[in-house]
Amino acid sequence: MRAMDSQTAFAHPPSTLDLGGHEVRRLGYGAMRLPGKDVWGPPEDPETARKVVRRAVELGVQFIDTSWYYGPHVSNPIIAEALYPYPADLVIATKLGGRRTLDKGWAAFNRPEELRQGCEHDLRELRMETLELVHLRCLANEVPFLECLDALIQLRAEGKLRHIGLSNVNVAQIKAALERTPVVTVQNLYNVSGGTGFLAKATHAEVEAPEEVLDFCTAKGIPFLPFFPLGMGTYGRPHGALDAVAARHGATPAQIALAWLLARSPVMLPIPGTASLAHLEENWAARAIRLTAGEVADIAREART
Repeated sequence: MRAMDSQTAFAHPPSTLDLGGHEVRRLGYGAMRLPGKDVWGPPEDPETARKVVRRAVELGVQFIDTSWYYGPHVSNPIIAEALYPYPADLVIATKLGGRRTLDKGWAAFNRPEELRQGCEHDLRELRMETLELVHLRCLANEVPFLECLDALIQLRAEGKLRHIGLSNVNVAQIKAALERTPVVTVQNLYNVSGGTGFLAKATHAEVEAPEEVLDFCTAKGIPFLPFFPLGMGTYGRPHGALDAVAARHGATPAQIALAWLLARSPVMLPIPGTASLAHLEENWAARAIRLTAGEVADIAREART
């Protein structure tokens, strides 16, 4: 990660972001953890899963990220069972372009007819007439990126979705998309430990350093949703600067990792996922932590080593 000084760190960032006309608080909830182990099959305790979703909204979460292929066909029904009819200030975003394989792997599903099929899954399972925000998840197959994007633009013209976002993309792809349509959000892998993009080797084009995409989105004012914001739970292990900052704030390293993301850019909207009520409460409390510019820089500096 690139070094940051006191001029580029946002230690006291805005508390909300505009997503296609919806003002949402800058910490959402990712539904990937709602299904069973390996994001496959139903959860061991479906009622607890529903309680987690309901509690997220009670705490003040206004943005939920989900997809029909979480499970598959598990996260969406849990969200609908827990929250439908949905609060007026809640944005539920989905993503198209991927699917699960029988070996519990992930594969592209982004031919125009497949994107349409996925859209219908999301609409039916979430009990919606129009999806508010749909991310085009970019995984490699023979379908060109812009052809995939045009398929979503067509679905929007038919009233199936309202806003388009991108996921697992590089700057060149974002620029190309912006020539065709507004891009409401970008969702890429990003956390304290960095990352080069989810399944980076499977993308349509070379993925540059994640900082490049984030900085482009910051300059353009495009909300950036980091997935795996807690690095798949890696912050339970020792991290020098992260642990030191956590001790000073009386917080957990995971909370500081989220606070660092919020401080890194004013367009950042982390979407940590969990199936635990206790972890949900812990994650939400991270919004109240205000890091100094020096702390933000110290954590970033260590992450580069």
